[in-house]
Amino acid sequence: MNEPVAGIPTGTRWPLARPYRLSLDSYARVTGVHPELIRRLVTLGLLDITRDVEGNLWFDPSQVREMATVQRLHLRLNLTYSSLGLVMDLLDRISALEESHRRSLSDRGAPWT
Repeated sequence: MNEPVAGIPTGTRWPLARPYRLSLDSYARVTGVHPELIRRLVTLGLLDITRDVEGNLWFDPSQVREMATVQRLHLRLNLTYSSLGLVMDLLDRISALEESHRRSLSDRGAPWT
């Protein structure tokens, strides 16, 4: 039985380890992008972040790949950062539609290509 210990409620759970995440400075080093540009991209909604109680930005490691996508679209297609949100949303929608189409074809036993 779980008995209350030192004022800790029964059934209280704690994670075994802190989640791995990157600070703004470490994210900037890993991606090779200036922190001020990263802040602007966060403001535009191109990167997902979490904030701690002090307001510091924290990045999930998956956001390194997102930054690579942002940089690739910006450089190869000569898009402004403010227009990248729309393009990235459209690419996500296309991917979702392709996946849905693949699933519906595999349910019928037909090859996707």
